[in-house]
Amino acid sequence: MRSVEAQLLHRPPGLGAGEVVRHLLALQAQDVPAAHLAFRARSATLTVADVEDAWRGREIVRTWGPRGTLHFVHADDLPWMHALTRRETSTLRRLREEGVTGDDLLPLIDRALAGQGPLTKAELEQRLAGRARGQGVVHLVALAAFHGLAVLGSLRAGKPTYVHAADWLGAPVRPEPDRERALAELALRYRRAHQPSTPEDLAAWSGLSLGEARAGWRLSVDPGAPAADGSVVRLAPAFDEYLLGWRSRDPIVPAGHARAVFPGGGILRPVLLVDGQVAGVWARRGGDVTVTPFGDLPPGLLDDEIADVRRFLGRPLPSEKPEL
Repeated sequence: MRSVEAQLLHRPPGLGAGEVVRHLLALQAQDVPAAHLAFRARSATLTVADVEDAWRGREIVRTWGPRGTLHFVHADDLPWMHALTRRETSTLRRLREEGVTGDDLLPLIDRALAGQGPLTKAELEQRLAGRARGQGVVHLVALAAFHGLAVLGSLRAGKPTYVHAADWLGAPVRPEPDRERALAELALRYRRAHQPSTPEDLAAWSGLSLGEARAGWRLSVDPGAPAADGSVVRLAPAFDEYLLGWRSRDPIVPAGHARAVFPGGGILRPVLLVDGQVAGVWARRGGDVTVTPFGDLPPGLLDDEIADVRRFLGRPLPSEKPEL
């Protein structure tokens, strides 16, 4: 069985937002409100404000990470994580598809971002003076991120912002030059947070080739057998690392209910976890929580979790408005 303890779902006391991210290695942040709720699932005391403070304080950074998707990464881990997860080929292809071409694209986005502080897509599009529009702007920022020149700033009025890494972090992100060292660190940290797991799981999670995942596995230290988990009931958010962190979700999602969790179209619904297994899905509207279990549950089983979601939502979660 997957270890909920390795994923911090037993909610050990005293961990700050940065420590949660550092332990998990990277926390899925494609959807910011869901990412906030992933912190809640792992801490009885953290609030939305605590997470945002760690983000604005540059302790955690939202950037393109494993699989080329947006994650929160601890600032200290950026150099070696960046060395392994940066991708350029698909970004260049998407830029061409958006009609953004030229041999000056990197200097173009570098100049547009430098010294400006966080900019929304609309503001950045204006600074690019017609060279890129719509999603072409975002892919141009992704190109800069590949070269360590850009990350995402905090949301502004629900909109993502993009910022030069030197402005946000004090310097561009310099990838770890020793790839073998970076692979060893990746495998070690992945194995600690994903027990039990295999090199195939690491490859699927990270986006690395299986050969590189196996190389890192050989260079890392076996963290030992997972600790015995006690009874844990948790309302995990959409896109939680507990579901995304392994190659297959079959061991924790009942086959007859897979469609309820993964309805298609890239959607991954919030789930109810009972002792490490997906036992239902849930949704919220404001502070109201609705749980749809896959079977009968003992009376009162969810009372504490629902109350804690309401505690966490003491003020409304910032909703990230989709970029059109």
